[in-house]
Amino acid sequence: MLSQLKTYYRVGLTYSSNALESNSLTETETKVVLEDGLTVGGKPLRDHLEAVGHSEAYDFIFSLLSDNLFTEQDILTLHRMFYTKIDEGQAGRYRRQRVFISGSQHAVPNWPDVPLLMGKWLKELPEQKKKLHPVDLAAQVHKDFVFIHPFVDGNGRVARLLANLVLIQTGHLLVIIPPILRAEYINSLEKAHIDDTDFQQFIAERVLETQRDYLRLLK
Repeated sequence: MLSQLKTYYRVGLTYSSNALESNSLTETETKVVLEDGLTVGGKPLRDHLEAVGHSEAYDFIFSLLSDNLFTEQDILTLHRMFYTKIDEGQAGRYRRQRVFISGSQHAVPNWPDVPLLMGKWLKELPEQKKKLHPVDLAAQVHKDFVFIHPFVDGNGRVARLLANLVLIQTGHLLVIIPPILRAEYINSLEKAHIDDTDFQQFIAERVLETQRDYLRLLK
């Protein structure tokens, strides 16, 4: 049953996380790509590669269950697994160029500052873990990571994987953000630059919804 649940959430998380970033595969098509190894006619090759790469990164976070949070190398590995089929030169490497987030009023840090910011953030995480509820910590990890924006692309997907790693390390279920809530998700994250209350609440609600989904599956 645990194996089936892991497979069930692999498809759901891969589909939803990619769809939030404009991947065109439906949930059913994602399932066909991941479980049957088939391509979907008329869909871009990149969309297929994103699904396969995200699935591999999803499996990787389950290898870190016994660890205490995660390391910088874990983050780089996650990104490399997800992104190597898209752009091998950028996969698993911090960006070395300026990037912009469309629709956001807040600039991301300059690329030379990324290694220092990542090191500082990772150093502070153990203390945050002592103070915060795991669901709040997962939201905090997600927010802090995307605000640093260490990679050229794929930051949102890595942030959601890291947030879920925090949750499953502490015995919680995965959090899945459906594409239909994309606007609410992005708006709460944008407001989190000033006040992260709405974003914390948004993540907590998604965790509760996953719990309800889990109970429905058991019935």
